[in-house]
Amino acid sequence: MQTAFTLEQLAQPEIAEADGILKTCVHYGFCTATCPTYVLFRDENDSPRGRIDLIRAMLEKGGPPDAKTVHHLDRCLSCLSCMTTCAVKVDYVHLIDIARTYIDDNYRRPLGERMLRRLIAELLPYPRRFALALRLARLAGPFARILPPRLRNLVGLATASPAAGEILAPAIYPADGPRRLRVALLPSCAQQALDRNINAATIRLLQRHGCDVVVAPNIGCCGALPLHMGRSDHGKALARRNVAAWSAELARGLDAVVVNASGCGTTVKDYAHFVGGEQAQRIGVLTRDVTELLAQLGLQAGNATPYRVAYHDACSLQHGQRVVNEPRQLLRRAGFDVVDVPERHFCCGSAGTYNLLQPDIAKALGERKAAHITSVDPDIIAAGNLGCMVQIGRFAKAPIVHTVELLDWATGGPMPPALIGKRLREPAPPAAQAAPDKTTGLPATADPHRHLVNARYTAGHKEGLP
Repeated sequence: MQTAFTLEQLAQPEIAEADGILKTCVHYGFCTATCPTYVLFRDENDSPRGRIDLIRAMLEKGGPPDAKTVHHLDRCLSCLSCMTTCAVKVDYVHLIDIARTYIDDNYRRPLGERMLRRLIAELLPYPRRFALALRLARLAGPFARILPPRLRNLVGLATASPAAGEILAPAIYPADGPRRLRVALLPSCAQQALDRNINAATIRLLQRHGCDVVVAPNIGCCGALPLHMGRSDHGKALARRNVAAWSAELARGLDAVVVNASGCGTTVKDYAHFVGGEQAQRIGVLTRDVTELLAQLGLQAGNATPYRVAYHDACSLQHGQRVVNEPRQLLRRAGFDVVDVPERHFCCGSAGTYNLLQPDIAKALGERKAAHITSVDPDIIAAGNLGCMVQIGRFAKAPIVHTVELLDWATGGPMPPALIGKRLREPAPPAAQAAPDKTTGLPATADPHRHLVNARYTAGHKEGLP
């Protein structure tokens, strides 16, 4: 792609970076096939290729962007599926963040939208504020149906089951037995207000596998929520605070920074770019998704009942961090029957704050994802990101839990709270393996049209088991 920035514009670091990214795009268009908004609307402006053109024109022109450009850029999920598909690996994730910051600095949104965005930015990154706001918002629960869609979704978070347990305070949770690693846990911000059992299960699981788990003083939001709304200065301030807190732990010995919310993990791994500096780079290099670390440690053999688990790939995990195999391998080692979801590359519509800012599109994507999950007939849904869990939980019939909750349960921990009181099917014994069918190559007892379905479930349904 050709650009026409002036020398004065290129003297600005953000414009110079955008220029370098823009020039790598050759408009092949492979990205359009995997872009959720393009698939929904078939509008070139709602594709990565179209948005790249809009960003180029907006930045070259300078001044306030027009409403049409803002509309189409706002509809980007930042799911990063385009980056997985792109033949020339355009650095879209950093380009769209540059564009969002430019919009936030130069475009005046309507009053209601400004108020909502400020509310989100001042609440969600701060667990205690957010938890208090959720308690107050429950009072609006009976009136949710008459509220505007954006506020309706926010109140919907409040009317879910209140989070049990406490927001994590600075502490060291010692390993069970000999210590193998000393790791720092990012507790995550919204996760602490909405589902504290994820951190509790993570700590138990890591302790069981020989880790001292450190929750460092002054740890907070990773900065992703403000960043993806264009508030990059706010996001960087939060990120720098984390870098300082973990750098203090580095002096005491730190083997890894562990993240169990994949949207946060993608940002922390990118701290070298986001924040800059040697210490930020060290933190980024040390950061691991919890499933990456458990795969490295070697999960203890699990004794799970082989429930049928549909594993959902969070976009930030599969596209942002390229962590795809580890969660599946761990769940299988724990004893679960893991099945893939059709169209697994496609976003569920959560995308950080997207389901609050773009509720109609998020609803369409959530329903689409839930339909695909239902098609594989799971007992349980597993995911590695709280946002996905909340979003899918609105539309799917099967209960959804975090991957670490299942791994913790299988290796000696308690049943995940989301499964308590749920009627889970009793798995049938595996069917005896017959000689492969000469035509399909599948066992003779298998259904050739549903070859991913475990034989014990096929047999169970034929026998009328619940």
